[in-house]
Formats: sequence, C-alpha cells, structure tokens
Amino acid sequence: MLSWLMRGIGVLMVLTAIALAMSRAPDRPVNSLVARWAVPPSDFVDVQGQIVHLRDEGPRDDPLPIVLVHGTSASLHTWEGWVKALKGQRRVITFDLPAFGLTGPFTGRYAAGGYGGDAYARFALDLADHLKLRRFVIGGNSLGGDVAWRVAVLAPERVHQLVLVDAGGPPFVPESFPLGWRLARIPVLNQVLEWVLPRSIVAEGLATSYGDPSRITAELVDRYFELTLREGNRRALMERLRDWRPGEGAERIATIRTPTLVIWGRLDRLIPLAVGEHFGRVIPGSKLVIFDDLGHVPHEEDAPRTVKPVRAFLGLPP
Repeated sequence: MLSWLMRGIGVLMVLTAIALAMSRAPDRPVNSLVARWAVPPSDFVDVQGQIVHLRDEGPRDDPLPIVLVHGTSASLHTWEGWVKALKGQRRVITFDLPAFGLTGPFTGRYAAGGYGGDAYARFALDLADHLKLRRFVIGGNSLGGDVAWRVAVLAPERVHQLVLVDAGGPPFVPESFPLGWRLARIPVLNQVLEWVLPRSIVAEGLATSYGDPSRITAELVDRYFELTLREGNRRALMERLRDWRPGEGAERIATIRTPTLVIWGRLDRLIPLAVGEHFGRVIPGSKLVIFDDLGHVPHEEDAPRTVKPVRAFLGLPP
C-alpha cells in the first residue's frame, strides 16, 4: 500500500511539474507588445520620468477634454467603444495606469510612492499638467473610478464633470474575487505567478467581471493575458493589491460637489451595487444609472448602450 501511495505522489509531482512547465509565462519586454497593442493613435509620453502609453483622440480645441481611467489589470483598450462614440465631437484621452498595460510599474519620481489611490490621483493630475489640461471631465471604472473621484477631491477647480463606472471607494465585501488576484495576495505563492501564468486564470477573471461571459472573445483574453506579461506588471500588481485599502479616505466622497454620473452593472460580483447607491446618496445632485444585465465592466461589455447616458450627461445629442 505504501509503495502505491509513493508512486501516486510521484506521478502527481510529475504532472504538477509538467503543468507548471506548460504554464510558464516569463515577463515580456514592452517592445515585443507594442506592434499589437499600441497601434495608432497610441503614443508614449514622459511624465516626470514615467513613460506612459496613451491615446489622445478627437478635436484638440475641445475646452473640456474627457479623461478616462481604467481599472485593475485592464488597460486603455477597455474604453475603445466609448472613445469611438465620443471622439467625433469631444477630445478623449485614455492611458495605461502605472502597473498595468504598456506603461508598466511606477518609475522616476513615482518609484517609491506605492500604488495607493491618492498616489494614482496625483499621477493623473501630473499627466493632465503634462497635456496642459486646465479643466477636464474625468471618468473611471473600478480602480480608475477610485482615482477619478480622488482627483475631483484633490483638485475640484479642475474637474468639470465626474463619471463613475462600478467605481471603488466606500468599503465593500466582494461576492467573488478573481482567482489571479487571490493568488497574488498570498506570500510565497504570489512569487510563482511572476513566471507562471495559466491563460485560464486570466479567462476566469474576465468571466467574473462580465455579466454575460459569452461576450468574452479569444482576442479579449489575449489582450488581458499579454499585457499582464508586460515586464514588471505582475510584481507591481502584487504591490498594488498589498497597498489596496478598500474604503480608505472614502469619507471625502461626501465633499464632492462636481456634477456626477454614476453607472453600474447590477451583476457586478466584485463591487456590489450598494457601493453605487452610496455614491448616488452622498454626492449631491448625482445621477445613478443601472444596467440590469451587465457586470463589473459595463462600458467594455456593452459600449454602445452604456455610452448613451454619458452622451446625455455631456450634453451631446443621442
């Protein structure tokens, strides 16, 4: 019996080693990703030593440009549907937050600052300064929404309107947490994720984020998977999740007086609708729009439908 048990353990170890070898996914240099994921009008700018991947589209004479900020593990590509619907009449700026996409980890003067919400908000303001944006509209999803409202708190005189899409802010308990994020928060085990990343983990995270997983395409999984492999991103994600304090500074949300639109997917299993309802209650005059069949990234899951209330909020024709 003992010999059979030892043989079984040996077989299991061999199978585990094979699985790890097949899932081996080392960091990829940013230059190897540019051809596919930084097609025109993508550009790279230097913001105080941080090289940032961004897109600046639409009429440059727009006095109130729209800045859109993506969430954790996403990239500027998540806003492509909204940008397509808005850039004919408005200037729209999207960018990869540090730690994600092609921008990669914080460098330059930001290297020692950590990945907390206020650090990201100050970075967003530095980017706005670099682009010479005096006043602007800012919107964000998830982490990006957390960044957006913090920008409105730190520089209310510069934010003309605020759009929050399934945004972080008040404390919450997720119904479901992506497996990759859970693993990234486990000491020692998270180090394995720096050189092993099964594509299935990325696909599972997307399925958690979508109200209707059938909308997820192979190219969408490719994008999230490959940009996660950008050199330094996985280590930075671990630092981001380590620095993440849901609800930190959330009492400041009630000080916001900026005209605000709140958009939420009722099927969001990461940040529940109760958080959206909280934004709607504490920000005076804000409007909450709920999409019953969408999840955590409604702007990506169904851009044509979710951009309609945004166009109305901006005063654009249907």
